[in-house]
Amino acid sequence: MDYSGQYTRDSGSTTSAARKIAISNTIEIPPTAAAVNDRAGQARFLSSLGFGKPYIAALEQRALQNGSTLEEELLASGLVTPNAYFGAFARFLRLPFTADIDPQRVANLATTDSQLVDSRFLRLMPTGGQNVLLIVPELDRIELLKTALEERPFLYDELVVTTPQAMRSAIWNAGALRRVAETQQRLFNTAPHHSARITLQGEQGFLGGVALTLIALSLAFYTAEALAIIHVTLTLLYLLTLLFRLFVLLEAPSESDAKPAPISEDGTLPTYTVLVALYREEAVVGQLLGALDRLDWPKARLDIKLVCEADDEATIDAIKAHNPGPHIEVIRVPPSTPRTKPKALTYALTGARGAFVAVYDAEDRPHPQQLREAYAAFQSQPDRVACLQAPLIISNARANWISSCFALEYAGLFRSLLPVLAARQLPLPLGGTSNHFRTAVLRRIGAWDPYNVTEDADVGLRLHRLGYHSTVLRRQTLEDAPTSLPVWLSQRARWYKGWLQSWLVMTRAPLKTARDMGWVSYTVFQLLIGGMLLSSLAHPLLFISIAFMAAALAESGGDLLWSWRGTLFFTDCLNIAGSYVIFVLMGRNRMIPYERRAVGRRWLSVPLYWLLISVAAWRAVWELKTKPFVWNKTPHTPVVKNQD
Repeated sequence: MDYSGQYTRDSGSTTSAARKIAISNTIEIPPTAAAVNDRAGQARFLSSLGFGKPYIAALEQRALQNGSTLEEELLASGLVTPNAYFGAFARFLRLPFTADIDPQRVANLATTDSQLVDSRFLRLMPTGGQNVLLIVPELDRIELLKTALEERPFLYDELVVTTPQAMRSAIWNAGALRRVAETQQRLFNTAPHHSARITLQGEQGFLGGVALTLIALSLAFYTAEALAIIHVTLTLLYLLTLLFRLFVLLEAPSESDAKPAPISEDGTLPTYTVLVALYREEAVVGQLLGALDRLDWPKARLDIKLVCEADDEATIDAIKAHNPGPHIEVIRVPPSTPRTKPKALTYALTGARGAFVAVYDAEDRPHPQQLREAYAAFQSQPDRVACLQAPLIISNARANWISSCFALEYAGLFRSLLPVLAARQLPLPLGGTSNHFRTAVLRRIGAWDPYNVTEDADVGLRLHRLGYHSTVLRRQTLEDAPTSLPVWLSQRARWYKGWLQSWLVMTRAPLKTARDMGWVSYTVFQLLIGGMLLSSLAHPLLFISIAFMAAALAESGGDLLWSWRGTLFFTDCLNIAGSYVIFVLMGRNRMIPYERRAVGRRWLSVPLYWLLISVAAWRAVWELKTKPFVWNKTPHTPVVKNQD
């Protein structure tokens, strides 16, 4: 493609090397104060676009308020499209313009990816002896660039103006296959002990096999004794998990005691990146864009990336139909395995332009001021606080008994358990959405593990293991819970499969991991993840135990209650009843009256809910063996009006 346009000029005898030096010098010369402050050229240019002084003054005021530039505010306002703006910029400078860049002329180099973050210059591979340097000019350097062109007319032969969107699109396309391969392998290659790519490492597999063999032999030759030991062990571990949750219940403040969190007021605000992974989500695209549009953050300082699978044309077309603004970018992830959310997020993180990153799901409706609260929290916290978790609130609790129990569960997790853990700087198993990260730290730890299907819990534990902390926010994100039992089971099985992966990763070298995290934190991790897995898998066994004990009592009489078997019977009953009571209280104590009315008496279905959780946990064990990296997709539909 010929980018020279109609403004190509004779460069005389200047060599290509000399031109390259001249161009480099032109690029890197810092603007003088006079050039930056001379607004005459800027005003002339904006006037040529049809903007009068009142518009320009308003944009300058907004830029001063947000800590942005007049140019950024103009483009974010939607008053002019990037193509029209940079096309006019090219005409003003008498340079050619293109918004159609051939990706095949972009060098597929890792260093080129830096232009995804700061799109300014991109040298294309020459064709037919023509050297082309694409530039995205800046308004506050317009006079400097114009002067440079007048002093070095040979630059007219090589400089071509483009838009940042076109430049990024070409770079994404040129390096797609290289980048997705790096995403798949980066964590495994640099820190294999943090990756779930190998389900059971050699020593783990050997020790696990030995343990299962010993249990099988014990059951075969010493059946009664082996069953008794297993029963006592499971009961005591279950009781420890129950006592830990009782501690959380007693420590968590009530909703009425919580104070509003401060938010960041207007001032010099950084760029904030928002990542949303989408797959077959065309039904909720409109709702999502509306929720993102309500975020109280200057659009000139927003970098929203909608991360789609490249072959998911339905979702991509739905996004295009809404014609999102220039602050929203569609990232196409080349089809590859594993096809998971963490792989998509890690792929897109390469181009994150923000100092902070927020992650949302397709169905989310975050509080408009959540980003401001997160920024204020990051400013007030030390650098080792690397992640903030906003609470997730279920907005369709009144739909049926599944969504009601789900709402209780989320209230207990995000508004009871996580705040207590955060207050004591203990590891947080993050939720899968509404996480806010320091971008530099997230990149430093290797981002998300593409092979872990609960990337949220994994990255929260990894942060703590590497010396960072997480804490919580107050401003919520609304979500809908599944209302269909098959959908709920599929989602929950994926969660348990990922928690199993995380537990296996964290127990590969338990002594070293405990020293890295601290013994208290490691014990809490075992109670949180290991205890949750154990209680879910063992829950039906408690009912079986109680049934056998009831039959034995009917046969032998009440004296059996005073034996060690009676003690186990009472402990099993306590474990079951206590689990239900604490589950309900942890949730209801943190709900506002409206939420409690939405749940109503459907909390009585908690025993059935827990048995279904056990079904999902056992299904997860099977899937970990048969399809460890398969992501069970949860379908979403738009929210019914007035639901939340």
